[in-house]
Amino acid sequence: MNRRAFVPFHNGEAVDWSTLAALPFNSFRDAVLTAAAGGQRLASFFGLRQGRGKLRLIAVLADDQNGVLYGLRTQVEASFPALTPDCPQAHLYEREIFEQFGVQPEGHPWLKPVRFEPTAGSEVITPPEIGTADFFAMHGDEIHVVAVGPVHAGVIEPGHFRFQCHGEKVYHLEISLGYQHRGIEKALAGGPYSRTLYQMEAAAGDTTIGHALAYATALEALNGTRVPARAQAIRGIALELERLANHIGDLGALAGDVGFLPTSSQCGAIRGDFLNMTALLCGSRLGRGLVKSGGVAFDLEPDRIAELKRRLEKGAAEAARAVQLLWNSSSVLARFESTGAFSRQQAVELGLVGPAARAAGLFRDVRHDFPGGIYALFHIPVSTMEAGDVYSRAFVRWLEIERSIDFIQELLAALPGGEICSTQIRPPAANRFVVSLCEGWRGEICHAALTDARGRLAGYKIVDPSFHNWPGLALCLRGQAISDFPLCNKSFNLSYCGFDL
Repeated sequence: MNRRAFVPFHNGEAVDWSTLAALPFNSFRDAVLTAAAGGQRLASFFGLRQGRGKLRLIAVLADDQNGVLYGLRTQVEASFPALTPDCPQAHLYEREIFEQFGVQPEGHPWLKPVRFEPTAGSEVITPPEIGTADFFAMHGDEIHVVAVGPVHAGVIEPGHFRFQCHGEKVYHLEISLGYQHRGIEKALAGGPYSRTLYQMEAAAGDTTIGHALAYATALEALNGTRVPARAQAIRGIALELERLANHIGDLGALAGDVGFLPTSSQCGAIRGDFLNMTALLCGSRLGRGLVKSGGVAFDLEPDRIAELKRRLEKGAAEAARAVQLLWNSSSVLARFESTGAFSRQQAVELGLVGPAARAAGLFRDVRHDFPGGIYALFHIPVSTMEAGDVYSRAFVRWLEIERSIDFIQELLAALPGGEICSTQIRPPAANRFVVSLCEGWRGEICHAALTDARGRLAGYKIVDPSFHNWPGLALCLRGQAISDFPLCNKSFNLSYCGFDL
């Protein structure tokens, strides 16, 4: 993409709506494809109804290397030539646009619903009942189908997995979600409302801080609020504690999937310790109620800083002892290494994010590429591996645990003084557009917001990292034994509700 033809903007920077280049569709399509071929990626791609029979399409392109974003917009009516055949990153976005608005991406290779919601497009295509979609099928002697879910054991959320197998070998996995679609984005139209922050905290319940922070940053950009430095630091501590609790829990679950009980049992307890550190901040183990527009709701007094330091040091030592058992076990490594692998090129084509992308050699981390808040001042090294297998996804988590602990300790030793929340909160400005990126523990969280002439939310789009990464899980199962699915699935540990929204 010729950067001179488009105006770049930054993470968490509100710009005038006219900043987004308005292009005829063919030019819009060429620009997106050229950008993707040049190393940029689709951070978001969505539709907004503009009037009777017209649909506005908005694409947000992320230039990781230069740390800038580009916004492009176009207008379509009944159909448009699909981007997916030339840009696989677009495939879920285009399916979503078709489902929501009935506008068809012509030439899309596998067009069907994402969340099975009855929408304005239902007069064009009637959404099938969840779980009865047109699934991919193989034919031949001894080919068989293994269908798993949507009901799973324990408290696992609903999702349907359909394996096309020959013997034990998986040739194709298709994942069908949408069982708990809550319509969060639609509920935001006309806002922001007093309830909106609580909806964001529940967008993906194990990513309370990540989504609340992305939303608060977007709103602060729209209303011009300056967040105090102390609040930014506390937000950073909370985000990294959320990463620590989930990463250590994932390593324990991976150990459990291969029957390695020493690490499995210890990590379960250590995860609880990290959750309790978040509770020390705000009274909630998941961080509910901590982040608010303009800052945070709870301060860190000297006694609590000292207690958090003590608990963090203890948790770091216990995590190291538990996790080192994994890397020293030949039986564990035999199950982790070369299992569920995919290449760097495949990760690029699918637009993967987070530990899954970094485990395949992609140097992709919002905290480094698009730093905002406290991350603009305190930097965390990016952790990468090359093999793209279960071992790499596990070891990247461990590296991030070590670096998040160092980051929190550094912040606690140099916590800025001052207020924890701005007292000047104005209404959002009119006709503004903002993209807020946050590196959640699963990867990049992207919130895009647009205000109307009254300063109300005319559109709001949430992209949880799971939206990017579910196709990666399906891809990594190809050629694997079906018995490897639980291990591969846990190595991604993706969100159902964060995808369904």
